[in-house]
Formats: sequence, C-alpha cells, structure tokens
Amino acid sequence: MGIYEELVARGLIAQVTNEEEIKEMINSGKATFYIGFDPTADSLHVGHFMALCLMKRLQMAGNKPVVLVGGGTGMVGDPSGRTDMRSMMTVETIQHNCDCFKKQMERFIDFGPDKAIMVNNADWLLKLNYVELLREVGACFSVNNMLRAECYKQRMEKGLSFLEFNYMIMQSYDFYYLFQHYGCNMQFGGNDQWSNMLGGTELIRRKLGKDAHAMTITLLLNSEGKKMGKTASGAVWLDPNKTSPFEFYQYWRNVNDGDVLKCIRMLTFLPLEQIDEMESWEGSQLNRAKEILAYELTALVHGEEEAKKAEEAAKALFGSGADDSNMPCTELCSDDLSDGKLDIMTALVKSGLCASKSEARRNITQGGVSANDVKITDISVSFTENELKAGVVLRRGKKNYNKLVLI
Repeated sequence: MGIYEELVARGLIAQVTNEEEIKEMINSGKATFYIGFDPTADSLHVGHFMALCLMKRLQMAGNKPVVLVGGGTGMVGDPSGRTDMRSMMTVETIQHNCDCFKKQMERFIDFGPDKAIMVNNADWLLKLNYVELLREVGACFSVNNMLRAECYKQRMEKGLSFLEFNYMIMQSYDFYYLFQHYGCNMQFGGNDQWSNMLGGTELIRRKLGKDAHAMTITLLLNSEGKKMGKTASGAVWLDPNKTSPFEFYQYWRNVNDGDVLKCIRMLTFLPLEQIDEMESWEGSQLNRAKEILAYELTALVHGEEEAKKAEEAAKALFGSGADDSNMPCTELCSDDLSDGKLDIMTALVKSGLCASKSEARRNITQGGVSANDVKITDISVSFTENELKAGVVLRRGKKNYNKLVLI
C-alpha cells in the first residue's frame, strides 16, 4: 500500500483535483507540498493535529513539507467558519506566535538540511503594491465565483468586510509564490479551504499556462479537526503550559465511543492492520482503545515519559492504586488559608477548575463537584490543614481534576 492509499484508508482524503497524478507524485515522494497555519494564538491546538500528523506521514514517505505560517494573512484574518471578524493583531504578536509554532512543529516535522522548510507569507505579501496586485492577480478572479464560495456565503448575512474579502486572493497568491520560488507543486487544507485552494491552483494556470502542474487536495482536516480542538471549557493546546500532558491525555481518554476508532485511524501511527482488529471491540474494550489513543497522542506531542506519567495519574484517579504524584497539582501555602481552613469555592478557583466563585457555586449546586471521590453539594464545605497536607483531589465534571497540597 502506497502512502496515498494509506491516507485514503485512514479517512483523511476528502477531495482532490487530479487523483491519479496526485497519487503517483505522493507515492513516489515527488511532492513538495504546503499547509498553512495562521498564527492566531501562541500555541497550536488539537485542531491542527491532523495537519501535523499528515505532514509527518508524507515526509516519512519522502515528500517535502513546506510549512507556511501566515504572518501576512494573519493581518487580514480568514473568514472561513466565522460569524464575525477576527481581532486585529499587532506585527509583534504575530511574529511571537509564529516563533512558538515552529518549536511545537519540530516534534512532528524534520526541519533538517534539504528536509522541511518553514516560510512566512509576510515576507512577500507585505511587500506587494496594491495597484500592481489588482492588475496582476485581481484580474484573474471572478467576484461572482468568489461570492458563491462557502467561506463567504456564511458571512454575507452579518456582513463581510472588504478586508476579509481579500483573504482568498492572498491565500491564492501564496500558492502561486511558493510554486515559483520553492517548487511547491501541491497544497493541502481542510474542507473549508477548498474554494481558496482552487483559487490558488487556477491562478497558477492563468498566469503560467495550462501545463503548469499544481495539485490541490482537501482533507477531513478542519471539519473534524476544529471539532476536536474545542471542548466545553475552551481549546486543547499542544503547549504544556496551557494544557498539561495529563489534561491532554484525559481529553483523548474521554472521547465519545463512536469517535475513538476514527481518531486512532486518523491521528495515530499504529499499523492499519492493528486498528482493523479493534473494529470489533465493544464495552470495556472501547475503554482500552481510548487508553491506547490517549497514550499514543500524548507521547507524540509530549514524549513517552510524559505519556507514562499521565497514564499513571489517570489510573490513580480511577482507583487502581497507581501513583498519583503525576496528577495536575496546585501547591498552597498557609497564606491561602483562612482560620486554618480553605473553603470549597476558593479551592475550586485556586485549582483553576473554576474561573470564579460564582462559577464554583453553580457547579457545586448542580452536583458537578467532588473531593476525594465524595460528591460536594454544600458550598460551606472546607478543608483543614491536615487534609490539605495529605492532598485533596478535586474533580469538576467527569474530566477535570486537580490535586491541592499544602506545603
């Protein structure tokens, strides 16, 4: 099985512009391909995970990744999947976010000599002359066709700014520039990027002739990945300072039963034969599948050692007697106590499980809080110095844990 066939078998390929030619290029390691990442935060999240795993798979098969960070497009903001306009970022913030991205990507992608490269579209987009861009690039785009694109149609009711309307042209120009200067002959992106990507392919053909080879592929990337990237409490980040390895592990450990095998197939590097054997798993076996998924992905992002620690901490929470020293922990000092005690609402806030005392009160009264596996329903509950020195494990909901320890 070639790498293209494996991507199909893993459920990653959604649409392509020329399947036979794309298959031959990828399987023979002749693709120089790019995926873009707009630096809207200082960390990647699990919504980017599928793209990173894809780049790793293709690089392992001999293809060359071009990581494009959108220092230029980030100043405009992608309207895809949005109901309002993105906040404008400063040049300094965008550059900081780009720097953070590369550090995280190095866990997935080899940026060694003649391997993958990282480029920033600010290097060419910010130098463009507006009138020249209108004449050379704008003339290649039909406004009627652009307005039919899903990324614009969903914004028309609330208002689409002219700033955002230019995003498709800028993204298309990226592919045109990368094709000319880096020999980039293929682009990958999510379902919601299809119109923008087709724009890039068409621009190359219009400017360089029909014989110019530029391939387009979309994946089940953003449609699935963006759902993966969000939880009820916010994003699941790849930065351990934002989402700890334990929290990252628990996120995957608690995926829905119906999603676990799909996630294993799409995101892990386990052999397909091994995954196929799991298709018949049910009941307690699905819990084992979730543990496999959580361990594999935590090891991929944070390393084997952190994955083992997270696994041990998870086992401790569920009463198997494992070491709980690796559980997320908040250290307290005597100044945090009042009359030698710490009330439950303050404890929830200090642990980071709740953002405010009002949120803590709401979770307690709704029955969503426990301490050392005992449900807490009274907001007047407090913990003594001795209890806190021994350690109090707080839980909010089914997935959020923190251990409070007085030092």
